[in-house]
Amino acid sequence: MILGFAAVGIGFAASMLGVGGGIFMVPILSIFFVSATQVAVGTSLAAIVLNSISSTIGYGRQRVVDFRLGLMLIPAAIAGSWVGAFLTEFISSEALAVAFAVLLVFVAALMLLGKSPKELAKRFQQETPEGRRVYRPVPVVIVGLVAGVASGFFGIGGGIVMVPAITLLLGASIITAVATSLFVMGPAALIGMAQHAFQGNLRTDLALPLAIGIVVGAQLGSHVATRIPQGMLRRLFGAVMLYGAFNMVWNAVSG
Repeated sequence: MILGFAAVGIGFAASMLGVGGGIFMVPILSIFFVSATQVAVGTSLAAIVLNSISSTIGYGRQRVVDFRLGLMLIPAAIAGSWVGAFLTEFISSEALAVAFAVLLVFVAALMLLGKSPKELAKRFQQETPEGRRVYRPVPVVIVGLVAGVASGFFGIGGGIVMVPAITLLLGASIITAVATSLFVMGPAALIGMAQHAFQGNLRTDLALPLAIGIVVGAQLGSHVATRIPQGMLRRLFGAVMLYGAFNMVWNAVSG
């Protein structure tokens, strides 16, 4: 019951920031509910699948999802998610937690200190005579692949990689990056979850209350995010990354 209520808050924050919620769920599950980070990762991915569906519905109603870009990202994200999940068999739980924290600090620095490098973004996109943005396929595939590996390996939706990459490298607005990231992460998280379930790293008794709470919170988050200034949303994203990093390091050290 407590986990379900916490999941509502997780779903709200995750949907608003364009992440699957793993940055919150993996630390909480690792510290309070399971002994191995791999199990927390697999269980987190199960809830992320429903978060993706719920958030995409919410953002889709507001017409801020770039479905064309999302469909370009999905195949590479799915392949990367399977690879990431498979690789967790070859690393210890403590090392996985530390690696997760390092990744979060890196992304937090990008979002808190950096501004969108528009000249770099222009190299990775084109515009039609009508002014419609068209993305070059190679950088899009790379973004999807890296985000997918992060999803399967760390039990996150891939948003902590995809949102800054879409914003900083592909030049999209952060609200478009948030909404599109949530659309993409569903299929990728599903593949990662399946691989973790095959490896015995899925707790369905914990995934169910997480998923229910996240679906409710995701609808609220998608409604609020479009009403927040983009600069503030970027800073919130960076702050959340630092929170997740602290929790994972604490878990690794105390464990």
